[in-house]
Amino acid sequence: MPVLSLEQIATALPANRRLMGLDVGSKTIGLALSDALLGLASPLETIRRNKFTADAQHLLQLADRYEVGGLIVGLPLTMDGSEGPRCQSVRQFAANLLAISDMPLAFQDERLSTVAVERMMIDDADLSRKKRAATIDRAAAAYILQGALDRLAHLRTS
Repeated sequence: MPVLSLEQIATALPANRRLMGLDVGSKTIGLALSDALLGLASPLETIRRNKFTADAQHLLQLADRYEVGGLIVGLPLTMDGSEGPRCQSVRQFAANLLAISDMPLAFQDERLSTVAVERMMIDDADLSRKKRAATIDRAAAAYILQGALDRLAHLRTS
């Protein structure tokens, strides 16, 4: 299945299936999960990157366990909206994933998601650096997924 727009993923998503958000980094992949009504994103787990095959297998096992019907992958655009080397790496990860899975996939702009989440963890939760490091990736994935869910909700009401 090709990469879809967020608008297209809403129609391609099988009924009663969740979305999974991914924050793909060079060392980790943060995962988040939507509720079945596609209204709320929650952090799920962080995969410490190893080989693509093992990472993808673990991700797809989680997708199967949680009845995920589509993926939202954070795209790390630069501040001016252009694509740099990190975008190329994330796009390649998505292409490799699509080669072994037929789940619909869409990209979501993730500019400043990690910064926003870290700021919330410092200001609102007063978490130590060690505790922030342990949860930042999956929290960023939830932030990215929530942005996509909010946009989907807006599209449904428009």
